Amino acid sequence: MDKLRAMDLLVATAQSGSFSATGRRFGMSTASVSRRISELEEHLGVTLIHRSTRNLALSEAGEAYVAQARDILASVARADAGISALQEAPKGVLRIHSRIMFGVTFLARTQAGFAAMHPDLTVELHLSERPARLREDGFDIDFRIAPPQESGLVRRRLLSSQRILVAAPAYLDAAPPLASPLDLAAHRCLAYWLGADPPYWRFRLDGADVEVPVPSNFATNNGQVLLIAAREGHGIALLDDYTVAADIAAGRLVRVLPHYRVTNTTFDEGIFATYLETPYVPAKIRVFLDHVVAELPRRLGRMPEGNAGGGRA
Repeated sequence: MDKLRAMDLLVATAQSGSFSATGRRFGMSTASVSRRISELEEHLGVTLIHRSTRNLALSEAGEAYVAQARDILASVARADAGISALQEAPKGVLRIHSRIMFGVTFLARTQAGFAAMHPDLTVELHLSERPARLREDGFDIDFRIAPPQESGLVRRRLLSSQRILVAAPAYLDAAPPLASPLDLAAHRCLAYWLGADPPYWRFRLDGADVEVPVPSNFATNNGQVLLIAAREGHGIALLDDYTVAADIAAGRLVRVLPHYRVTNTTFDEGIFATYLETPYVPAKIRVFLDHVVAELPRRLGRMPEGNAGGGRA
């Protein structure tokens, strides 16, 4: 039995005094309305409406129940309206997780403009180097540098990127020649720490891949630290292209081995917005991703992906 539906029918019948009038209002037959209310009476074990051939009248129990049912139905209507408002207007708290470099380089710089447009929405930005667990950790959006592998997630590629090798001009001037990946054995490399396995870089040229151990005398799990170390001339670093574009343009860094594609994980790289798959994407998620896409050309000089609608993981 649909108890809320039965309550609705009972309250409407108490107001109209007629099963047939209630039926017309709800698009039901008179018999169906009477049956639903009878099922409610049987469930409660009381008579709610006294029936006669001429009229209907609420019993004492019916009067008390209708009064409470009106309050319950009004509360449900308010709850429905509140949820609909959250879908249509961005309110509440938006919890975002991001890789550190994208959060520092891009997201932090766009927050003031977003807050001005959506003052009723509070943004919590959490940064770390590992993907967030959206369900377990309660995040609305996770910005990743590789496509998600979990089921039940939507992925939206915001932009394509690639990792490149960079070093400071002063380091390269004093270092041995560097013409191929094998020459890295004679260089100082700044490695991104991925765990217990020895670091390596994978190079691709003309469809052929080669893995090269990284002769590292410095490793970290933070891309911002790698960028600073490269600027200071400590060695060669592997970083996302959008994070070093300004340094290359200003001459603080130089791209190394530009003819090769290079990665320490996968060549399927970019920025992916990841969120839980649901029939109704909350307004707070929609407006934030729209803001990110609008800001990409201005902040990073990069156009967003053409298929910005995304897809499922």
